[in-house]
Amino acid sequence: MRRLGPVPLVLLAAPAAAGDFDPASLDLAALIECRADVPTYNGFALWLTGDPGTVEKLGWKEVASDNPFLSQYELPAPVHVFGRETATIVFTATGPMAVLDGIAAPDLARRLDVPATVSTPDKFLGEKVLAESTEESGGVNLSTRVTLNVSTVDTHPGQTLAGCSYVIDVGD
Repeated sequence: MRRLGPVPLVLLAAPAAAGDFDPASLDLAALIECRADVPTYNGFALWLTGDPGTVEKLGWKEVASDNPFLSQYELPAPVHVFGRETATIVFTATGPMAVLDGIAAPDLARRLDVPATVSTPDKFLGEKVLAESTEESGGVNLSTRVTLNVSTVDTHPGQTLAGCSYVIDVGD
């Protein structure tokens, strides 16, 4: 059972339709490393969550996760991100993250110039804002925020999660 339930939360204002995404165009590394724009991510996320079988079309295998806030997948081939390779990714409510072995979260955050917001022996959380804007259209405000994140989570001991958050908020 596919559990990408949280992903559509960022899609409320997405202009792209699921049918607009071509899976052959997927650049997963660009999505994870924040080199893609919000419409590209939204088109992919709509496609991925829109129809049964999309995960299988990519050759991904869902892996059970003890974390209700993460949907985890094994890739058919490793993806090269942040100077490392991984065959495991997770999706948070706002974007994809690589699951990395062999590098401590504080070390990766320093390398990527991501400031720590929490840094203790038990937990690391870092965020770097890459883009932030607000647009008004027809009395509706669209706030867009793209951040690069590095963190640890209890459900993935000894591993570092690193990836991108693509958020669109709609307000009056």
